[in-house]
Amino acid sequence: MTEMINDNEKPVFLVNGFLESGKTSFINYTISEDYFHIEGNTLLLVTEEGEVEYDKKLLKREHITMVSFDDKESITKERLKELADACNAERIVIEWNGMWNPEILRFPDDWVLYQQITMMDGSTLDMYLNNMKALMGPMLKYTELLLINRCDDIPEDNLLNWKRQLRPMLVQGAEIVMENKFGEVPLEVIPEDLPYDISGDEIVISPENFGIWFFDCRDYPDRYKGKNVTFSACVMRDEKTFEKDCFVPGRMAMTCCEADMTFIGFMAHYKGISAYPDGTWVKLTARVDIKNLPEYEGEGPFLEVIKIAHTGEISEPVTF
Repeated sequence: MTEMINDNEKPVFLVNGFLESGKTSFINYTISEDYFHIEGNTLLLVTEEGEVEYDKKLLKREHITMVSFDDKESITKERLKELADACNAERIVIEWNGMWNPEILRFPDDWVLYQQITMMDGSTLDMYLNNMKALMGPMLKYTELLLINRCDDIPEDNLLNWKRQLRPMLVQGAEIVMENKFGEVPLEVIPEDLPYDISGDEIVISPENFGIWFFDCRDYPDRYKGKNVTFSACVMRDEKTFEKDCFVPGRMAMTCCEADMTFIGFMAHYKGISAYPDGTWVKLTARVDIKNLPEYEGEGPFLEVIKIAHTGEISEPVTF
């Protein structure tokens, strides 16, 4: 996750993705741009080799020292510090093997992950989503920019389907950019084709559409602000940390595989919520607002419950 960098810290830029997803081309392009030019040295760590190679003249011109790793066991905290000290690096760029879980990385104490970018190839993305989705969860967990290239001649329905499947694996606020040979595909002009009607002031969310609504409302809260939404959910209460009469109505969701289950829902307020213990299943109607809350570390949807009643359990988790 992007953090503010102090003068005594070294920013780390991690470029992630499967083999031949365009990582090397992206880094080559980035370091050739004017905004990349800085005084001082850069350490480039490469964990796999594809068909595209780095421009050695460009690396020399930009004071970049490249080091390759053949196995993840040799990428230790001590080794990374040694390499950075040897070239007096002021920042680090990592081209990371998408088959390796990035959480195995242990940085020296003065390294700070400033940005994680993940690259994907649109011509092979369906294959990975259908057969290797479990590997994509760890890859995308801390990604702030997902760049899907080679999206030429791919139907809009496919682009929307990718967006819906990948969005739940990303951190809140992460950006998805899709590109074809002409440049960026403007997602904002692609019709969302939501499976429920948002044109009126009353929105009813069926159990099978809860996940789609949650992430659409999270990413585009202005679409729902001031409207009433009705859905079924499980009550999650934490009297030690939540404000009085606040709770989270939500569902367990499987974002990429059975091993990756998480509870999703928005903060809500209801004066009589004490009558509904933690774990109670309810059907509720709430007016959507946007508030700055510590639970969100910023602004997010807030539900002011208008009515609530007991309902039956929904045993199936939310899937995408």
